[in-house]
Amino acid sequence: MTQSTWQVFDLEQIKGKLKGETVEYLEFLNVPALNCGVYFLAAGSTDMQAPHDEDEVYLVLSGRARMRLGDAERAVGPGSLLYVGAATDHSFFEIEEDMTLLVMFATTPRDRS
Repeated sequence: MTQSTWQVFDLEQIKGKLKGETVEYLEFLNVPALNCGVYFLAAGSTDMQAPHDEDEVYLVLSGRARMRLGDAERAVGPGSLLYVGAATDHSFFEIEEDMTLLVMFATTPRDRS
């Protein structure tokens, strides 16, 4: 069976599958060059991420917090689009409102075959 070259996803349906945990990641796409998921952080929670081996992009769908990228930090909210390079220290903090983010991970070139 051949893998489809395109798929359509409904973000509302995907968000509906979240279990309501304080911090939760739900992957909905995993193909050789890209992984996508929805990341949820409840207001007041702690984001315990460690640097990843892949470049990633976050799109804030809802909620407000501050984002730390290395030594820099900034406020983020709905519509913020964030690029984080592979191996960069980063985390969300001072999470004021429940946050839902669309997360896209690119596989590293050495992983592509």
